[in-house]
Amino acid sequence: MTIFESKVIINKPVNGVYQFLTDMNNHQRLMPENILDWASTVDEARFNIQNMASLALKIESRVENSEIRIIPFEKPPFDLELKWVLTSAGNTTEVKFIIAADLNMMMKMLASGPLQKLANHQTETLTKIFS
Repeated sequence: MTIFESKVIINKPVNGVYQFLTDMNNHQRLMPENILDWASTVDEARFNIQNMASLALKIESRVENSEIRIIPFEKPPFDLELKWVLTSAGNTTEVKFIIAADLNMMMKMLASGPLQKLANHQTETLTKIFS
């Protein structure tokens, strides 16, 4: 698995950040502009990445105020797992977004830049939402 990670500090208590991330409806606000045809429920999201692929993701597990694990529920172009890890530091929260993707050498060359950019975009946007 290839790991893409982005970490930020948010000046809000962990429970508010966790409540936002535990609802897949809110994840649309974290996505870049090339995400189209978004449809979601609290537990699942379905969308298209412009000119690339369609994804259907679901929250597989939640650990209150600590972790949210998201996996595909339909066959993706490659195996992947998304994980939000939250660490409380009083009135601030350290947020780590991790994308683990099973990429062959060719896919790694093509997808590494966009996946790291996605991880960074999501954490930066989350910071803006809570500022």
